[in-house]
Amino acid sequence: MPRPHRYAQIKQLLHQSGAAAYRYQQVTQAYFAQRTARFEEMGALPAALRQQLASQLGSGFSLRVAQVSHSGQADKYLFELQDGQRIETVAMRYRAGWHSYCLSTQAGCGMACRFCATAAMGLRRNLSADEICDQALFFRQRGFPLDSLSFMGMGEALANPNLFTALDCLTDPNLFGLSPRRLTVSTIGLPNAIERLSRQHPQVNLTFSLHSPFEDQRSQLIPLNLRHSLTEVMACLDAHVQRTHRKVYLAYLLLEGVNDSREHAAALAQLVQAPGRCSRLYHINLLRHNANDFAAERYARPAEAHIQRFRQWLQEAQVKVTVRSSFGDEIQAACGQLHAAVNPLRA
Repeated sequence: MPRPHRYAQIKQLLHQSGAAAYRYQQVTQAYFAQRTARFEEMGALPAALRQQLASQLGSGFSLRVAQVSHSGQADKYLFELQDGQRIETVAMRYRAGWHSYCLSTQAGCGMACRFCATAAMGLRRNLSADEICDQALFFRQRGFPLDSLSFMGMGEALANPNLFTALDCLTDPNLFGLSPRRLTVSTIGLPNAIERLSRQHPQVNLTFSLHSPFEDQRSQLIPLNLRHSLTEVMACLDAHVQRTHRKVYLAYLLLEGVNDSREHAAALAQLVQAPGRCSRLYHINLLRHNANDFAAERYARPAEAHIQRFRQWLQEAQVKVTVRSSFGDEIQAACGQLHAAVNPLRA
């Protein structure tokens, strides 16, 4: 069973110690208003209580910054966890002033997608809910607005049950207080976890990494498709749409000569517009491939003119489609490039 997040443990410990109810408010104010993450520094609390919290719950923060890499609109943070594992988190700045953060949910990943550097690490372990939330807390405490969070960093988010505890924490009005519509969960297709997300967090945005409309080819790119077929996952997404009436985003990574033909575009349109499917609530996001040195296969990005042509084919078929911006590829911070344990770091 997933461990409760830190704030639930604090509340329980304070109750067991007989502390006044307002002490919990003082702790959360220290975290979220006064930007204090260490129990020892929470001056509003009696010294004995600070010592008790620190001795039973540790320092109060689970991450240590090992290195930061900068680029024009993205910064990549290498965090070291308390057991020595490492993860990467990406902070992005849009010209309109929007701040977005790509959070990791696992150290490594066990899904073995052929195009992804993180997959080459294998799965080291799931992150705890605190380790997930502390990536957001790191930026919150430094005064950066948490305009949007996406669980698209290292790992398959829905393979980690601690994600749901983290979502509870992030949307709790007494803690982070984020609107669920500012959160996006990305998955390569785990039906049971998608159904759980639909029930527990129906307003959280959902992105499905599709990458091919053909079952055989998708199984080659994403081995999980052998266990949970595209047909099965799409049926689960249809149920999610019917339950939540929310849009689902289909991420489609364009790989030159692999999945970028007109035949692929036609099959993709047919998939979205299948009889009985609410096509108006499916939106395709075309992604540019970002080269890395660790993926199981070396793929190339199509020419920009061809990317736009693929988009046009989908638009001609009356499919809603966007070519997504890509930030941070020069510092190995873009989609598919995160590889914290081995990747040489650039300051």
